[in-house]
Amino acid sequence: MINFASFFRIFKHLKTIEWQIFAGPILILMILSMMVVPLAPFFLDIFFTFNIALSIIILLVSMFTRKTLDFIAFPTILLFSTLLRLALNVASTRIIFLKGHMGTNSAGRVIESFGHFLVGGNFAIGIVVFIILVIINFIVITKGASRIAEVGARFILDAMPGKQMAIDADLNAGLIGEEQAKKRRIKITQEADFYGSMDGASKFVRGDAIAGILIMIINIFGGLIIGLIQHNMLLDKAIEVYTLLTIGDGLVAQIPALVISTAAGVIVTRVSSNQNVGEQMVSQLFYNPQVILLSAMVLGTLGLVPGMPNMIFLVFTVLLLILSWWLYEKKYSLESDFLDSNTKYKLIHDSIAEASWNDVELEDPLKIEIGYKLTPMVDVNQKSNLLDRIRIVRKKIAQEIGFLPPLVHIKNNMNLSGNTYRIFIKGVEVGQGKCFYGRYMAINSGRETESLPFEKVYEPTFGLSGYWIDESFKNEAQKKGYSVIESSVLISTHLNFLISNHIDELFGRQEAQQLLDYISKEMPKLTEDLVPNIINLTILHKVLKNLLLENVPIRDMRTILETLSEHADMQKNPNELTSIVRIALRKIIIQKLFNKKDIIEVMGLESNLEKLLLNSMKSSGTDNLEPTLSENLLIKTKEAIKKQLLIGSPLVLLVSHPLRYFLSKFLRHSFPELTVLSQFEIIDVNKIKMTNVIGA
Repeated sequence: MINFASFFRIFKHLKTIEWQIFAGPILILMILSMMVVPLAPFFLDIFFTFNIALSIIILLVSMFTRKTLDFIAFPTILLFSTLLRLALNVASTRIIFLKGHMGTNSAGRVIESFGHFLVGGNFAIGIVVFIILVIINFIVITKGASRIAEVGARFILDAMPGKQMAIDADLNAGLIGEEQAKKRRIKITQEADFYGSMDGASKFVRGDAIAGILIMIINIFGGLIIGLIQHNMLLDKAIEVYTLLTIGDGLVAQIPALVISTAAGVIVTRVSSNQNVGEQMVSQLFYNPQVILLSAMVLGTLGLVPGMPNMIFLVFTVLLLILSWWLYEKKYSLESDFLDSNTKYKLIHDSIAEASWNDVELEDPLKIEIGYKLTPMVDVNQKSNLLDRIRIVRKKIAQEIGFLPPLVHIKNNMNLSGNTYRIFIKGVEVGQGKCFYGRYMAINSGRETESLPFEKVYEPTFGLSGYWIDESFKNEAQKKGYSVIESSVLISTHLNFLISNHIDELFGRQEAQQLLDYISKEMPKLTEDLVPNIINLTILHKVLKNLLLENVPIRDMRTILETLSEHADMQKNPNELTSIVRIALRKIIIQKLFNKKDIIEVMGLESNLEKLLLNSMKSSGTDNLEPTLSENLLIKTKEAIKKQLLIGSPLVLLVSHPLRYFLSKFLRHSFPELTVLSQFEIIDVNKIKMTNVIGA
């Protein structure tokens, strides 16, 4: 017994599915059924009407597309429409042969209407009209569209390497991102596929035109034979009936074919722009009033010739004159507006000096913008001014890291609120906050005994809560356990934090050259044979930048340069050289991370996971992991970091040497506080404790 409830549930589920996925299979099944199953005249009328409507829709869609790739499904639609017409020809031929002796209405009203109304019931006229339509379709439209598609496909394929190189150049120059480059590559591939498909799809239309001629000949002669021999019809009656049915069938198929061929021509001949075909034609045909005026004069002259249809020619002459006058007025109005704007621009231009290179403002490597209420901080006569604090920060970083950061430019920005400051690195804002000159910030230190009667705020560097207090409350806040700092110290601390986090960005090629020049003065023998004889400045800069990126100080330049001198002859890859230098600097790295502890506590990788990562790198030959593996690795690492923080141990991951650089690069974006060590970097350590295992 049928379970109707289940049936309706299935139907309800189908309603949620996009019906577009069934369009192709349903159309193919419909075409195959028309070729195999005899159709009643009523259904034949429905399918012929559907075919005409489909061809009109295709033509209008092609007219309204603004870019070629907006109608990328056209080659496939062209194939389906051609198969549909041929299937209708097969179905109509079958019904003409079976029921043609019953009269001209035996094959349906559509075929009868095309046979009688469009050609006046005269089969000779019908044959001529049919042949003309086939010639137009086959020789003019289809042949031209096919040639254009062929040439277009060839040009698109020839231009592909240049377009790909242009995309790579824009990507390397930073003009576009990886996502945008990927979209542009896909667009180029789609364009090549489209024109290649159009080159082949145009052959469908040519074949359809040839098939139409053959089907017409077969229908006429086959119908005559069947009518004369099987149904004993008179010759003139058989010729009239079967010829009209054949002509009606041919016209009802060839007119949609002509429409779709026109759509194919429109698609391949259009030039991609922000206008559809109609807008392009109107805007480019009827834009010049002189052209329209000359056309009106020529047409008016022809209209005055005796014997010509004077009234019609003169009417069109008047219409063209009106159009020419309207275009001229429109163009004159635009030119007047343009001249007025040019006059205004000239007056402004005359009052402004010519631009020069002095007007070019280069971005500062480090810049602080302050509101107008913070300007007293930069007064050199004030005690503990901001300039002194910034000098201290630069000296501290130079001593700890090993190179002198760029100068910090301070600028008063009137667009900022009075107590706001912003910090920029190479023109990019990396931090901001609020500061109150003449007041102090009392920061919660964990030892405070009670709150203060001020508004609670958060300091911008580490997000610690605190209060902006007056100088009169300074001693009281210190007694209650708060850490009290000056407003200039707040900004300098924030600056120090941001410089430390972006130290690799501040170490440019110029800083590398300055560092090399300084070392050359202090240790000339160390550098005279190294740069540029063994390695160039670019490789040295990259190695030092890699070290800074992983928070490794470059103070010990003696060890760094000696290591490079020893290994740079055999290895030119900056990343590999960085790994070698890290091993040479292992004592500094361990001391910085663990501060002379007897036992170092680290995280590790589960052995199977480590083998899997090594095999993945070897098999792919790149640093890219499978999405599932990379996602699981990030999840497991996050869990291990949480456990490591709970026990108060440093966030250090110990891995095998081949994995160190890859994992450091891969995990840096998600966990910047995590340090990845190689097993070769801890060979001087006696006691190692594995506190957490990633992937256990």
